[in-house]
Order: sequence, then C-alpha cells, then structure tokens
Amino acid sequence: MALSRALRCCQRIFSWIPVIIISSVVLWSYYAYVFELCFVTLSNHLERVVYLLMFHVCFIMFCWTYWKAIFTPPSTPSKKFHLSYSDKERYEMEERPDVQKQILAEIAKKLPIFTRAQSGAIRFCDRCQVIKPDRCHHCSVCETCILKMDHHCPWVNNCVGFSNYKFFLLFLSYSMIYCVFIASTVFQYFLKFWVGDLPNGPAKFHVLFLLFVALMFFVSLMFLFGYHCWLVAKNRSTLEAFSAPVFQNGPDRNGFNVGLSRNLRQVFGEDKKLWFIPVFTSQGDGHYFPLRTLRESENPLLANEGKWMEDGGSDEESADENGPAVIIRTES
Repeated sequence: MALSRALRCCQRIFSWIPVIIISSVVLWSYYAYVFELCFVTLSNHLERVVYLLMFHVCFIMFCWTYWKAIFTPPSTPSKKFHLSYSDKERYEMEERPDVQKQILAEIAKKLPIFTRAQSGAIRFCDRCQVIKPDRCHHCSVCETCILKMDHHCPWVNNCVGFSNYKFFLLFLSYSMIYCVFIASTVFQYFLKFWVGDLPNGPAKFHVLFLLFVALMFFVSLMFLFGYHCWLVAKNRSTLEAFSAPVFQNGPDRNGFNVGLSRNLRQVFGEDKKLWFIPVFTSQGDGHYFPLRTLRESENPLLANEGKWMEDGGSDEESADENGPAVIIRTES
C-alpha cells in the first residue's frame, strides 16, 4: 500500500516535467528577446518600443491560454449518471451479464444517451461506477471519466476535454503566433550576425537560437493545430477520429457533425467577440450533444429537460463541482 502511494506520488511529480520544460524554454525566450535582442542589439528606439509592445501582447496571450489549459479541471459526469445505491446493489448482486445489461438499459432510459459500446450495450465504467454520457471516456492517467474527452496531453499535464478544449485550441494558436512573431522579427538580425555586420557577443548566441527554436516549435505546432482544426470542423474528438462512436444503428464517424457553423459554436460559443479570449463559452454542459440524424425537438426526453432531471436541487451542486450548469437547447 505504501509502495503504491509512493509510486503514484513519483508519477505526479514526473508528470510535471514536460510543463517545466516548456515553461523554461518560454522564460528563456522572454529573456533572449527582451534583453538580448531589444535592449542590447536594437539601436532604433521606435523599433524597440514597437517590438516590445507586440511581443508582450503575444507573450501574455500565450501564458494566459497555457495557464487555462493546464489548471482548468476536466469536467466529470454529474450525479445523474451515477448509479443509485439500490441500482448499484442490484447491478453488483446480479452475476448474469445479459441481466446486467438490461439493468443498465433501464436506468439509461431516463438519460440523454445515444452512444453504445462496441457490443451494443450501454457504456458503463466499472471503476467510476457511472453510466458514461455520450463522448465521455475514462482517463487512466486522471483515474476518472472525462466529459467529451479528447486526449490526455502531457505538455499541459491535464486531460483535454469539454471544459478546456477551447483553451487548448487557443493555446496552440497563440503558441504559433508567438513563434511566428519571434521568427519574423529576429530573422534580419540573424542574417546580420551571420554575415558579420553585428559584433560577436552573448546576444549572437541568443538571437541565433531564438530563430531555430521558434521555427522548430512552429512546424510541430502547425501540424497539430491543423489536425485539431479539422477535428473541430468535423465535430470529432481525437478518440472519435481513431474509433468511430457507436450508435443504435452502428458506428458513425459523423454522428455529431451538425454543420461547420454549429460545430464551431459548440466549442467557441455564440458570442464571436469571445472566441479568441480564454474564457469558457462552449455550449451545453458536456453531457449531451446534438446529433446529425436526430433533432432535439423530436426526442421526448430532450423536449422537456425535466424528464431526465429528476432532482432540481442536486443539479446546482453538480454544476458547482463539474463546471457550467445544465443547458439543453431545443430547436424547432
């Protein structure tokens, strides 16, 4: 028991190493750009002021989005999806798998669930003892079920899912902008150092490596950001791109694809002025997502959210614990 706790403690400590590496590189880039380039290398006062202002805007937005991606807790299923004491006892007492599936199916009738396991059964997590909402998966690193789980990212030491997917996308985009700005403004001084127009010194080392590091990170981020833009356009998570979600009629990779405009609004929200600001604006609560083949207004469960929200008081409690309050959108 003590050994397993020690191993878990070591795992938590080592999991921060990628974040420390990224933070160290960023802090070095700040020093190299602000002090070695702007204050030591640049001689034009106006150019220095403009570079510093633009650099700090990029730097602040990068740090803000990175912070939000790291420290925003991933959302977990609300109490509605946990088995009650009587249902849990009935499920555990039953040894026949077919009957267990029937028990879960009866409970799931009260919930807005449309996806199934590969076997066609209701998706149930034995570790968390919870009926999985659509697009929810268990993360072995976080040791809990995550709403609309995309992947566990070691570079932010966090699970990327419903609560922080927008922040993760903004982190990628502002990282690219940060790299492009550094590379574009450093390039001319890189050439001057290279041909010998500027004297050798500590600044030369920092300017040369600034360009190489910025370009290297930009190339890697460009492919990752492009891939996630494609996922957002198709309304898929990384997990769904590799394994199509299964519905009652079978697997369908485009099951949650409701058109480019609505797909974007699901992640970034209705207010376009807030799309590029790292504040939570995603639609819904992460437990239900509109389907391509089923309109919300045609589903009696979703036409009246009271059908599956039996205890109104507990929803406020779960909202405080898991993020935004429950919002079910209906369209006629």
